[in-house]
Amino acid sequence: MPYSHLDDLPADLRERAARVKLAVFDVDGVLTDGKLWYAEDGRETKAFHVHDGLGLKRLQANGIEVAIITARTSALVARRMAELGITHVHQGQKDKRACLQAMLTSLDLDASQCSYTGDDLPDLAVMQAVGLSIAVANAHPWVRERSNWRTRLAGGHGAVREVCDLLLCAQGRGESELAHHLGTR
Repeated sequence: MPYSHLDDLPADLRERAARVKLAVFDVDGVLTDGKLWYAEDGRETKAFHVHDGLGLKRLQANGIEVAIITARTSALVARRMAELGITHVHQGQKDKRACLQAMLTSLDLDASQCSYTGDDLPDLAVMQAVGLSIAVANAHPWVRERSNWRTRLAGGHGAVREVCDLLLCAQGRGESELAHHLGTR
């Protein structure tokens, strides 16, 4: 694996990550830093980390489906996900677990083939339903305690890229990704 901190992963975690065919992410607190920014006129703004975006693109390029399940609805999220080519975008979801189950059924996947990355209590039910549950570094303690793995970086600060790199490395694609970007592939 090209990342030394991923070398020491327990075998069970590597196996879980190697099975993932669908990587699902929350938005606020995971793809963003969790802060809600409002302008005087009520417009909402969000910041997305460019490293996370490339990681998500690389998952898709390597055959791993990417999805978003979020309780809030935001035109900015729709725009960013469209830029990244992510078609499984589920906003305004009060029951994230039911949304996940419907998506698994439509994609003909088993929950063991899915990862979910979250940060707060509304993510717990869906995190417990997947094969690999991941909490970002700054997730609520109850969420961190109940996850299979925790990122080193905080949500909105490259945590999603860590998840992408974990999945690619566990599936034996880390070195080929590095070669791709070095132009040696």
